Amino acid sequence: MIKRVGEDQVGAPETPQTSVDLFLARYGTDWWRDGIVYQIYPRSYGDTDGDGVGDLPGIIDQLDHLGRDGLGVDGVWLSPIYPSPGFDVGYDVSDHAAVDPLLGTEDDFDRLVREAHDRGLRVILDLVMNHTSDRHAWFQASRASREGPYADYYLWRDPSGHDAEGRPLPPNNWLSFFGGSAWRYEPARDQFYMHTFLVEQPEVNWRNPAVEEAQLAMVRGWLDRGVDGFRLDVFNIFLKDAEMPSNPELEGEAGTSAWDRQEHKYDRDQPDFPDLIARFRAIVDEVPGRMSVGELFYGGPETSASLSNQNHLVFDWELVRAPWSAEEYRGLLDRRQTIFGDDIWPTVVLSNHDQSRHASRLSASAGIEDTDAVARAAAAILFTLRGTPFLYYGEEIGLCDVEVPFEEIIDPPARRVEEGWVWWNRDACRSPMPWTGEPGHGFTTGRPWIRFGDDADTRNVAAQVTDPASVLGAYKRLIALRHDRPSLRHGSLRRQEIGGPDVLAYMRAADGEQTLVVANFATADTTVDLAPAGGGVWRPVGGSHVQPVAPDGTRSLALRGLEVVILERG
Repeated sequence: MIKRVGEDQVGAPETPQTSVDLFLARYGTDWWRDGIVYQIYPRSYGDTDGDGVGDLPGIIDQLDHLGRDGLGVDGVWLSPIYPSPGFDVGYDVSDHAAVDPLLGTEDDFDRLVREAHDRGLRVILDLVMNHTSDRHAWFQASRASREGPYADYYLWRDPSGHDAEGRPLPPNNWLSFFGGSAWRYEPARDQFYMHTFLVEQPEVNWRNPAVEEAQLAMVRGWLDRGVDGFRLDVFNIFLKDAEMPSNPELEGEAGTSAWDRQEHKYDRDQPDFPDLIARFRAIVDEVPGRMSVGELFYGGPETSASLSNQNHLVFDWELVRAPWSAEEYRGLLDRRQTIFGDDIWPTVVLSNHDQSRHASRLSASAGIEDTDAVARAAAAILFTLRGTPFLYYGEEIGLCDVEVPFEEIIDPPARRVEEGWVWWNRDACRSPMPWTGEPGHGFTTGRPWIRFGDDADTRNVAAQVTDPASVLGAYKRLIALRHDRPSLRHGSLRRQEIGGPDVLAYMRAADGEQTLVVANFATADTTVDLAPAGGGVWRPVGGSHVQPVAPDGTRSLALRGLEVVILERG
């Protein structure tokens, strides 16, 4: 069992009970099942020193926006806060055990944890353990020689041969997701190292026991500092086939890029990976109330479900990929019920730092101009589905993707073109959080590291915080409703066959409580007969709008366009 500061100290003062302790007392150590997690991209949240880059003190300054007197979330996930050369904007880590000086100090981080805990907020760190920066001390030692303690800390292989000009050929046909071979030749070793992503992100060798020991020691170090959980970046590719054979090529039109035309049989989802992640979870479970969530690099709900017994949570990306369509969502819920059933606990996520923001994506998929209406309706579905909701900063005010001219693009892969295929520009979903309509928008007094959205003067927290009809108003109501209703937090879900083709309906049930959710995906008004959902009458308790049209005690539900109504049996 890990000892924390103050334990077993003679005469040490009794630690006061924090809001986090009270939350654990209410929900137990499995708080992550009932709770809601909010992702922050630290560079884009709040800048306190005027350099245009968000920092840890900037996050501390805005914690009240997130706590129970504000938005009402339960955990905060921080995208990487570690020292990094910045080739992948923080996901190329040069020291996993320290704080990036660009973002703050070690004391700033410890204060952030304390301040978050005082507000009942858990702190989740983003762990990038599949690869490091090529500036990491491990890699600098490993690339220098085939001898020494770090020689096998990375995935090194001999050339498979040489071409007609005598140049070394890669060990196999594995590809980088960002284009080209996954192998980079290092003359000092006369070997290739593997990189699924940028050449500046060499892949570590998890099959080396020393690497696993070092990684898990780092995890213990963050737990000792009070961290409550971890998000594991691309965790299903930690292990590769030990022999590293070439991947099979897919026949026919398998995708738009060379990556998609290859079956990734040997470079991800290895059969012994569950054993590795079980060892990781054992470390996390040494401290009660801690959790981890794994990010799948490709893979559907079947993969997510298969790994959920080893990890606390595994992301499922079906909602991120689905268009705004009642038919698509009906199929999605049916698949989730078949795959996850009532025993496996899933996640629910609409946006993150790698994807188009859902207010933009969903609206565009259905040709709808009113992105706020779609954002409110999507939120009502997000908070009423079975699973742990993960939010992405800014979605609570309906932030959309930002148009970034090519000459301003920072995201390295976005500037690379392969076979006529232009990589998605992730800068579009990473714009700074607009807190006010004033110059700098309450984010910075300097020049922001990346541009704001064109509507930041009017779309900001200050403009919405007192408006119950705003997207922020809807998020606050829906989060409070989820916290108040056991059926929404942890109940079963059964889809209901009611309404027309543009209507989605499902029932949540737990502890004798039933909650019916009815969503109109169309822009036109409609009326839904609730009789197929069971006898009796239904009373609205919430939804995407401030006040539903339907009166209390209704058997027939009037829905406005893009409205979601949440009802309880009267």
